[in-house]
Amino acid sequence: MMKLWGGRFESEPSEVFERFSQSLGFDRRLLEADLRGSQAWVRALERVGILTAQEREALLAGLEAIRAEAERPDFFEGARDEDVHTLVIRKLRERAGPAAEKIHTGRSRNEQVSLDVRLWLRERIDAVRRAICELAGALVEAARARPEAIVPGYTHLRRAQAVPWAHYLLAYFEMLARDWERFGQARARANLLPLGSGALAGSGFPFDREELARELGFEGLTRNSMDAAADRDFILDFLYAASVTMVHLSRLAEDWILYSSEEFGWLELGDEVTSGSSLMPQKKNPDALELIRGKCGRVFGCLVSLLVTMKGLPMTYNRDMQEDKPPLFEAADELLASLEMACAVARSLRLKPERPAAALQESWVVATDLAEALAKSGVPFQRAHQLVGRLVLESVRQGRRPADWTPEALAAFAPEFTPEMARLLDPREGMKTRNITGGAGPAAVARALEEAALRLEAMRAAAPPS
Repeated sequence: MMKLWGGRFESEPSEVFERFSQSLGFDRRLLEADLRGSQAWVRALERVGILTAQEREALLAGLEAIRAEAERPDFFEGARDEDVHTLVIRKLRERAGPAAEKIHTGRSRNEQVSLDVRLWLRERIDAVRRAICELAGALVEAARARPEAIVPGYTHLRRAQAVPWAHYLLAYFEMLARDWERFGQARARANLLPLGSGALAGSGFPFDREELARELGFEGLTRNSMDAAADRDFILDFLYAASVTMVHLSRLAEDWILYSSEEFGWLELGDEVTSGSSLMPQKKNPDALELIRGKCGRVFGCLVSLLVTMKGLPMTYNRDMQEDKPPLFEAADELLASLEMACAVARSLRLKPERPAAALQESWVVATDLAEALAKSGVPFQRAHQLVGRLVLESVRQGRRPADWTPEALAAFAPEFTPEMARLLDPREGMKTRNITGGAGPAAVARALEEAALRLEAMRAAAPPS
């Protein structure tokens, strides 16, 4: 097995140690990033006089040949290299000869690993942000499709107040918009060039770090060579952002599992995102949503895994940090798959508006509207709250719905009620009073929906194309 070290040692590592420490099985995903970073490094080496123009061309051609060879499905077959970096060097020696011995001049594997992960993560964050836009777009489309539908809003999973279906969907749009911003912040922290940091003390060669950053598309440079070697905050930022997004997806999944159940019956999930039972012929199970909810825990585990790995490490690099990549790769995969699945579910679902409308009519979601009407008429709110509470209690005792109260009966119940307040017994009337910005009034929701569409357009424009 080829290594990037060894002169100080009298004997070879044991087979057990080599097998235990090998990372090629997972860091092979960094191959393209490693090739790209190595090509930039070759050009930097020529600029400081380490390579001749001929050696530069041989090395660049060799790296391009490796990139082409990597298209083959058997590229990694039989490879016993320590990691993807040593694999690239081995294959480069086979193609470029002795010039390959110079490519690690002034470069530590510590900064090379950091570079590769940053390049890989930057592109993966772009993919995540595009996927967030797709799901947010599906929610906007669903909201636009049923602007007239109203549903109960819940607190404590008890019917609370009536809201437009679009308002409910836009709540998740807001969560996704924050997720999109959070990943943008994570990208900015990852998008700093570590090359030139050496193993921990900086390079002894006069590399132009700014030129390297421009060539590789980085927005800036790491500012301290020791920090650059020790830093995995940018991965933790991604894992935290991924965990928060998975919380949002899990909550959405839980809602739609409930709302598509027979007990609620609001939603019908498409056949393409549900499955049946091996025993019970009648079943249509929300497996896609349950899997999203389940994968949430795996992504949390990835964040906790790296936090625990990093918490007690002394400065600067320690081999423990090799274990940063499995949780990063797993979380990225699960997050992207969950976003894609959630988008497919959102595009498949069909709202049955008559079911939530019936739930609104048989419950007292109008109680707050009545209390606020009393407060507007001059009744102290505490007194108004008590009066409406008594009205609800009496209705429960008699089995009366809000619609069963006539203007005359309402006024007879308590003198503070006026006959015109009876219109608020219709949930749609009460919603009209909440047209404050951010509220659930129909006019406010219509404005918010148009604003969401514009924000989504800007988000899509800001995300680099795939």
